Amino acid sequence: GFFQSYAVEVELKDASNVTCLYAKWMMSFLINYETNSSDYKNTTLNLSSHVTHNGSICGNDTQAALVAVQFGEGHSWSVNFTKTNKTYQGDFITFTYNTNDTAVFPDAKRKGPVTIVVKDTMRPVQLNNVFVCHSADFLEAENVTQIFWNVTVQAFVQNGTISKKESRCPADTPTPAPTILPTTASTTTLSPVPTTTPKPVENPETGNYSLKNGNKTCLLATVGLQLNVSQNKPLLININPKTTVADGACGNTTATLKLNDGNSTLIGF
Repeated sequence: GFFQSYAVEVELKDASNVTCLYAKWMMSFLINYETNSSDYKNTTLNLSSHVTHNGSICGNDTQAALVAVQFGEGHSWSVNFTKTNKTYQGDFITFTYNTNDTAVFPDAKRKGPVTIVVKDTMRPVQLNNVFVCHSADFLEAENVTQIFWNVTVQAFVQNGTISKKESRCPADTPTPAPTILPTTASTTTLSPVPTTTPKPVENPETGNYSLKNGNKTCLLATVGLQLNVSQNKPLLININPKTTVADGACGNTTATLKLNDGNSTLIGF
């Protein structure tokens, strides 16, 4: 899936006016809610251009750091960070959406704020390192899928200076380049390369993907997938089921299927 949202940038300063926490990221929310007719509908909540960060705190050895942002018509999101002698990491994420926002929830049966709390899956990061993750990450809980990407964060900044040392998420780890064997020096006469017509991209191979809820299969998908990405120039990508891993979750009223081809392409249904 492709999600559009505004970037959030928060830089907190302590009582001495030096930087103690820095974060910049993008996020979006997929929400399944009950309508007045008692059926369920999916909606997308994106960040607005105006975001505040009231209530954010630097944290210290005995108090967790907190990044809290408010946006739109009564929506808010926060994450707290804890530290040890050597590392820091995200602890809990709290997200509140307000179904009184009729632009996002035009026919919601339940009115008012709804709050969910989910454990952050961020791994421990060495102190004085910046955590960076450009790849999309999904957190699912209580009919809400939170999507994060282009994340840069450093909690408990030392000496007021953002570190240049990066800790990358596993999804950003590049595939090792192929080994090129050395060649012996020789004189070669090159012939003109004949002009060839580009080979058309073949139809994608059909894959079978499934999810389990306990011991029972809860989702089945048989599909061939081809992405047509038109940004700088058209690009066709076939998803290879032999190298693609299926993940996700099944709930009472919604299910999410995530396909990761191992080449930085992640598709969410």
